[in-house]
Amino acid sequence: MIGHGGRRIREADAWHHIAGYACYNDGSVRDWQQATPQWTAGKNFFHTGGFGPWLVTRDEIADDQVMTLVTRLNGQEMQRTTTDKMIHSIPRQIAHISTFMPLAAGDVIVTGTPGGVGAARKPPLWLKPGDVVEVEISGVGVLRNPVAQEA
Repeated sequence: MIGHGGRRIREADAWHHIAGYACYNDGSVRDWQQATPQWTAGKNFFHTGGFGPWLVTRDEIADDQVMTLVTRLNGQEMQRTTTDKMIHSIPRQIAHISTFMPLAAGDVIVTGTPGGVGAARKPPLWLKPGDVVEVEISGVGVLRNPVAQEA
């Protein structure tokens, strides 16, 4: 989460713009995601993105600290990786995004997901009502979301 906004933020200054870190559960709606090459609808469908349950402030996690991300479905581990394996570093992402849009305090940057998503599994694994998804980041905590049928 951005704490101090800006535009055209240099990578060398990016850490100073961070307020803290939280978990995010990107519950993509795949049929809508695949409807266009831009993925916008599927990544922003109503009630599909869980955030939190709290924010860990930047002073509690060292810059460049390697954290482990684990995703579980109904208690079974589906994804595991570490932040040092990210394609683009956090400072690089802040610098890049702030080039085409100004960042403001409270903005959230969702950094992506590791391999193991259900759509890529053989056979595919789709979420269903009653499932529980947990996203855990070491040093940050656990976000737990039940899957519900859309009303």
